[in-house]
Amino acid sequence: MSFNQLDTLYRQVIMDHYKKPRNKGVLEDSSITVDMNNPTCGDRIRLTMKEEDGKITDVKFDGEGCSISMASASMMTQLIKGKDKETAIKLANEFYDMIQGKESDADTDLEDAHALQGVSKFPARVKCATLAWKAMEKGFKEETND
Repeated sequence: MSFNQLDTLYRQVIMDHYKKPRNKGVLEDSSITVDMNNPTCGDRIRLTMKEEDGKITDVKFDGEGCSISMASASMMTQLIKGKDKETAIKLANEFYDMIQGKESDADTDLEDAHALQGVSKFPARVKCATLAWKAMEKGFKEETND
């Protein structure tokens, strides 16, 4: 597959998640709720997660922002649902490395989130792509501190 075809495919995946977000909404019975924003561009997110027996049994996001921010939130919620906290944090770290253009030898599959790899070429958009992931980490830290 040529670079142009791959770029087009990645753009389609991002726009699909933006226009038809997965796990959009608010969990009323969440055990973790985090509100975060990116003051640089105005993205804002509310992340709600339900955790049972160490696993993320449900996760939803609500908010508004650019296509990268909202698509990334959609991709992240799909990726972490059913995972334990440690795995979710590992996925976040792999995502951060990818977004920053770092090489990784990890065998982690970021699934649709790989479509955001090109964001590394636009440093101003990195905060957009990582907002939901940072909200997830913040939620786990706040839960531990309670």
